[in-house]
Amino acid sequence: MQKINNMNNDELKYPRLRKSMQRGMTNWRNKLFKPEFKPEDFHLEYIEVNVPDLDPVFENYRIINISDIHLGQWITPKHLKGLIGLVNKQNPDMVVLTGDFVSYIFEDVASELLESLKELKPKDLSIATLGNHDHWVGADKIRDVLRKSGVVDVSNDVCTLRRGNAKLHIAGVDSVMLDKHRLDIVMEKLQEDGPAILLAHEPDFADISSNTGRFSLQISGHSHGGQFIIPGLGTIVRGRHFLKYPHGKYQVNDMVQYTSRGVGTNVFWFRINCDPEITVFTLKVAS
Repeated sequence: MQKINNMNNDELKYPRLRKSMQRGMTNWRNKLFKPEFKPEDFHLEYIEVNVPDLDPVFENYRIINISDIHLGQWITPKHLKGLIGLVNKQNPDMVVLTGDFVSYIFEDVASELLESLKELKPKDLSIATLGNHDHWVGADKIRDVLRKSGVVDVSNDVCTLRRGNAKLHIAGVDSVMLDKHRLDIVMEKLQEDGPAILLAHEPDFADISSNTGRFSLQISGHSHGGQFIIPGLGTIVRGRHFLKYPHGKYQVNDMVQYTSRGVGTNVFWFRINCDPEITVFTLKVAS
């Protein structure tokens, strides 16, 4: 079956139209419904990942991923506040956020995004990389929110967690879709010893990142799982940079690729067999 490509450059060509549509849809949503956060609407996916050369001190290390919030679309500030509370209840060692914090309108949700991200309570730290929508609304604005909320931005950068002499590297690349990624810079910064995990908003980048032989896991979003998953057919709505790995866990060379269905939506505000997802990764020492 030919896959439907639902990603194009309309977001760049018609920014005012996109903003008007979003505000109009939000207005009607608030008139017709009273959006409330319901924990049962969000599915917790528990994924174990065997990590070669992982020091035993990091055995059962818990990383929680939130992707594609798209605050201001289906996800309201009330939803986001509830989501943060749900994440904190999972007692994460680390929280990673893999881009697309908002869709088209930053100004309407800036303060709510900042205040919510401040409430993340991992044992160690929160780390993020940017997605394509974050650049469309203004990457500097999003980075400022991350900085003020205490979230470390690893777009084209590396953050190293240490436990005595043991190391765990969390690297990130900026948006592949907008050619902002610089894996070469990441590889220059990445130390030779200690396992590494890569945050990359666009999942199909796994074909490139896995060839380095340096990453045990790539965590991505971008696809929203296609928002439609048909039994027997899978994800029929695919687009740029999520053609091969639209949702779930894949083995790409020696690297695990995981694509989250994300928590938010974009364009159309409903899902079929594709629940919003919070992913809980548990790192295991590879035997």
